[in-house]
Amino acid sequence: MSSLSAKIQDVFNEPACDKNRGKDAKARKEGCSKPLTPGAAAGGCAFDGAKIVLQPITDVAHLIHAPLACEGNSWDNRGAASSGATLWRTSFTTDLTELDVVMGQGERKLFKAIREINEAYAPPAIFVYSTCVTALIGDDIEAVCKRAGEKFGLAVVPVNAPGLVGSKNLGNKLAGEALLDHVIGTVEPDDAGPHDINILGEFNLSGEFWLVKPLLDRLGVRVRACIPGDARYLDVASAHRSRAAMIVCSTALINLARKMEERWDIPFFEGSFYGITDTSQALRNIAELLVKKGADPDILDRTETLIAEEEAIAWKKLEAYRRRLQGMRVLLNTGGVKSWSVVHALMEIGIEIVGTSVKKSTVEDKERVKQLLKDDNHMFEQMAPRELYAMLSEHKADIMLSGGRTQFIALKAKTPWLDINQERQHPYAGYDGMVELVRQIDLAIHNPIWRQVREPAPWDCQPAVKDEPPGTTSETATVHALKKFAGMTADDFGEC
Repeated sequence: MSSLSAKIQDVFNEPACDKNRGKDAKARKEGCSKPLTPGAAAGGCAFDGAKIVLQPITDVAHLIHAPLACEGNSWDNRGAASSGATLWRTSFTTDLTELDVVMGQGERKLFKAIREINEAYAPPAIFVYSTCVTALIGDDIEAVCKRAGEKFGLAVVPVNAPGLVGSKNLGNKLAGEALLDHVIGTVEPDDAGPHDINILGEFNLSGEFWLVKPLLDRLGVRVRACIPGDARYLDVASAHRSRAAMIVCSTALINLARKMEERWDIPFFEGSFYGITDTSQALRNIAELLVKKGADPDILDRTETLIAEEEAIAWKKLEAYRRRLQGMRVLLNTGGVKSWSVVHALMEIGIEIVGTSVKKSTVEDKERVKQLLKDDNHMFEQMAPRELYAMLSEHKADIMLSGGRTQFIALKAKTPWLDINQERQHPYAGYDGMVELVRQIDLAIHNPIWRQVREPAPWDCQPAVKDEPPGTTSETATVHALKKFAGMTADDFGEC
């Protein structure tokens, strides 16, 4: 645990983070997130964060050294997509029992599990994740992984990020450290070129990076490693030979980007593929970095030509929605890079942003939001469910964009809702992704169901029922009233 403590302190001391640089020495050691309360899982633990970052490496076997519940809670925890290998979708765990813990059989069981996976699947690598239980009982997964790698002749990578050490974001960074220590730089490619780049912090949710990669292919830019979205182990292992890098989510992997620049001189920038303007700027930045690293300057002209063509096509498609969505008000309840990138994308077509959360956003993210919205009152760190409901039920927003955990607040307030987080079913990156995002917003807002659910129920209306005919019994009067009700039109009802 001493080596893990040193690693955590190193991760907390992140010089590439402006927020971290502004702290004193004592505050820097405490990190950015408060440790979780023991027994609480809301918001994710460090193990969950490490699994999120590494699981989309698709041809790797991900082995969880833990009781069954740890893997059951984290399996397939993001909607990442793969264009080939599907081994990452197979769940592996050592399934420790109380007897294994008492008898000290954890390390033996782990070694056996690695052997069985190697014999059954022969993967290029096995990632072994420590968890709270195995960390507390002192299982040395690094020693077991080293011995198994030597025995079976494959890469066995220890991921030392037990949930008890901190938050999900800390787990993201510890996963990056595991890649730096055991994976990146271990394979020398024989096809390195002047247009090779890495994309860091891109998860290929719903396959959205596949909307961006064709643009890079047209420029002759090769993505040597997209970490982690749709990645292969050998691609990640040879990522140190790329010429430049783009980081999509600095909150998760800023330490990986900085240390790759220090070790292998790979310059990076933070950008976004959400929205037309940001996509174009990201392509320009990639081309400029490659030229600085020795690529042919002709790529700058080709990039501008591509941008002009794609922007013209995208804006033409968006014109069909501009009139329908002009002035619509959106409440964005997400965080990280989406707190500003999606804001910019929606403002480009005339949508008004009434609020955006900046939870999990960096200082740079918040500054971008301030520049875009020109008003700090539209930013909130975290809004309580009651406040969200009040805002939506008072019709201060026409639609809410958020993750699945807050969808029922919008539905209860009878307000359209669209998933913008990892559970989403549609890709929103790149030029085509922006058109798809606007299309989905238009479908959600103008869905006729919202007009229907906002109307009062028929039994809440007072029908203008006339007096009973004289001489009728109560039973026949009831039948008579029901028949009258069935044949009524809207004009027969009173005020609702």
